[in-house]
Amino acid sequence: MAAGTLYTYPENWRAFKALIAAQYSGAQVRVLSAPPHFHFGQTNRTPEFLRKFPAGKVPAFEGDDGFCVFDSNAIAYYVSNEELRGSTPEAAAQVVQWVSFADSDIVPPASTWVFPTLGIMHHNKQATENAKEEVLEPSFRQAFPNTNHWFLTCINQPQFRAVLGEVKLCEKMAQFDAKKFAESQPKKDTPRKEKGSREEKPKPQVERKEGKEEKKAAAPSPEEELDECEQALAAEPKAKDPFAHLPKSTFVLDEFKRKYSNEDTLSVALPYFWDHFDKDGWSLWYSEYRFPEELTQTFMSCNLITGMFQRLDKLRKNAFASVILFGTNNSSSISGVWVFRGQELAFLLSPDWQVD
Repeated sequence: MAAGTLYTYPENWRAFKALIAAQYSGAQVRVLSAPPHFHFGQTNRTPEFLRKFPAGKVPAFEGDDGFCVFDSNAIAYYVSNEELRGSTPEAAAQVVQWVSFADSDIVPPASTWVFPTLGIMHHNKQATENAKEEVLEPSFRQAFPNTNHWFLTCINQPQFRAVLGEVKLCEKMAQFDAKKFAESQPKKDTPRKEKGSREEKPKPQVERKEGKEEKKAAAPSPEEELDECEQALAAEPKAKDPFAHLPKSTFVLDEFKRKYSNEDTLSVALPYFWDHFDKDGWSLWYSEYRFPEELTQTFMSCNLITGMFQRLDKLRKNAFASVILFGTNNSSSISGVWVFRGQELAFLLSPDWQVD
């Protein structure tokens, strides 16, 4: 049974994974999260800490036997038991599958929406609206009773309560607080003026040409100067929307997606699709993965599909897809159906969509 010390900061939700796993397995985990034992931003930058954990990241775990490991998923795996990890290769693969799904499909939209409301990051309206399609408040949760039941069962287990305490579900959609964000940002130090020194204001230089005044552009301040990478990105022409030239369609893709997500597929979503589909404004495509012989573990293939959808996120408003992995480990295939705006294969319209 594992035993050791977990380094983190107070209320680090990533550390909760390991602590809950330890509650189930009985692993003895000591938590150091506050001064003088651990000061986040200082202790994790010391040479001693970096010798054990070169990335300087937390949560980080140091076993009583000297074994060191960082990353919340890896620590949770290490302090858990066979029942949690999966006692067969198939069960273990499913555990990794859902852990990966949570990291790639749940954490990003949840963070995009919640972090700005906590003042951790700036508000991005478009990204937040996209995230709201995947994070649920009460009115949205009503359509998913089984998921609600599973979640409530988990958080009310003694092992969860020992770490999280009482969990209160979201009651009202959180909003970005600009004041809270400003308060959380480090303040810039203003240079002090030396006593006895006199500050002379430079006189503005005005150039005249043919009786007309020309305003001289002010040089950017050091904080505004761009590095070579930023200059190159700024110089790139803004990408054009490859679907902008298409006439307005009667088929509202977002409405179909809501039906598909919240209603029964066979009895509601598909009939809605065929009743409203605009064959002149949209097109249907079938796909198969070209290299099925390269597919090995099913959880790795699921990650492959998830990664592809992340890279195609800018297609969200003009495409819909259902891609499925068929088969078992070392004997599987991937097929999918796609709905694209227009009559062309959308991947050919932008080099960004040709990565996969």
